[in-house]
Amino acid sequence: MPVGEYSLRLQKGITGGFAPPTPDFIYTLTRPLTQEPPTQDSLLITSAVRPAGTPSLQDAVPKRLSLTDETTSLVDELHSILKSLPTEQPPGSEDIYGLDTSIAWGSDDLMWVNGGPQGCSGGTSSVKATDEEKAKFKRAVDIVEELVAKGE
Repeated sequence: MPVGEYSLRLQKGITGGFAPPTPDFIYTLTRPLTQEPPTQDSLLITSAVRPAGTPSLQDAVPKRLSLTDETTSLVDELHSILKSLPTEQPPGSEDIYGLDTSIAWGSDDLMWVNGGPQGCSGGTSSVKATDEEKAKFKRAVDIVEELVAKGE
């Protein structure tokens, strides 16, 4: 289980070419190191969504999610999944999971990101994801989306 501070980001829309990718959404979930009421034992959630047919992301009101047994279990599952998955090599070369989606996780015990900082540029990765790893990554994406949906 991740302890202390951690942060994760889910971005849909990471593949590009000559132009950088245009994200459909970016969700960020953070558990700050020092928390005071009203955010004690909570995840802070921000989201930016690009409505269909528009050129840019629109920010939503920040939310928070209490770290109940259920949400902690989901975060633990996500953390465990990411620890077991490979990333593309070199970073940003190829969307090895085929979902046009990136997850970035940062904590004391795990730094993990797929898709590179500027998305995937259309190169070839020396690392390929297996069908089982693709299924695990899809589950990781589903967990983040579930946590965002639970935010208040």
